[in-house]
Amino acid sequence: METFNVHILGCGSALPTLLHSASCQVVEIRGKFFMVDCGECAQIQLRKSHVNFMKIGAILISHLHGDHCFGLIGLISTFGMLGRTAPLYIYAPQEYENLFKAQMNFFCKGLTFDVVFNGVDTTENTVIYDDRSLTIESIPLDHRISCCGFLFKEKQTLAHIKRDMIDFYNIPHYKINAIKQGEDWVTEDGEVVPNARLTFPADPARSYAYCSDTKYLPELHKMIKDVTLLYHESTYANEHADYGEKYFHSTAEQAAMVARDANAKQLLLGHYSSRYTNETILLDEAKKVFPNSILSNEGMIVSIK
Repeated sequence: METFNVHILGCGSALPTLLHSASCQVVEIRGKFFMVDCGECAQIQLRKSHVNFMKIGAILISHLHGDHCFGLIGLISTFGMLGRTAPLYIYAPQEYENLFKAQMNFFCKGLTFDVVFNGVDTTENTVIYDDRSLTIESIPLDHRISCCGFLFKEKQTLAHIKRDMIDFYNIPHYKINAIKQGEDWVTEDGEVVPNARLTFPADPARSYAYCSDTKYLPELHKMIKDVTLLYHESTYANEHADYGEKYFHSTAEQAAMVARDANAKQLLLGHYSSRYTNETILLDEAKKVFPNSILSNEGMIVSIK
């Protein structure tokens, strides 16, 4: 099975603490690396993670609050000092484009690589990235400013052909791909060998939903149905739910409700309020609704199976 990992670089909220860094993750899928949000500690945490700076192909910014984007210009500047030559693709709310270009002109002149800005309409659920192995969709969220999450969806691979069948029927290599796509095999004697005897099913396609800052959205589960792993902000415990309403954030219990209704396989909690020195209360409240919940933490690597 191909690699599909989520590297947690930061899972705190807006106020910096000694426990957690600001929001930042790296999604590693089939040899591609995408940074999701870029808080101000992103570079230090990236070094600690041992993910090579040069492997980052694109950076996705969910919204323009500082704890999600203050690290971006600094990271781009560092890419320049490291001699990067490959293009870097930025996906961020459309309204950021003019400010981003001004920052680039002021701080990042003379780069040896192209930085390509792609404006995202945060009000639309749409595909913003597509290649042979995956798609990334924007997920509209409800925060105090324009904000969206991101859904990484692995494309379904072909069936696996049984090695012993290749040898037994002397199947030439040029026919293997056709059999993986569903063709039967006809021997020299005219015997039709059913495809089901030659292959076994492909691994199920996996998916990862990153739901950044948002108040509880009862309909959110429809856009991420059957997601393999869901990261959903869980800023508050139930005793502080009124702050969630005021500042457009969610409780851990509400995050669990989204996971339950989406039929997610696993829930990853994060974006903790600085008031909590121990997030066990958040985990306990989430598990009452959705038992397969875990806490994110810096340095953690979650493998999506």
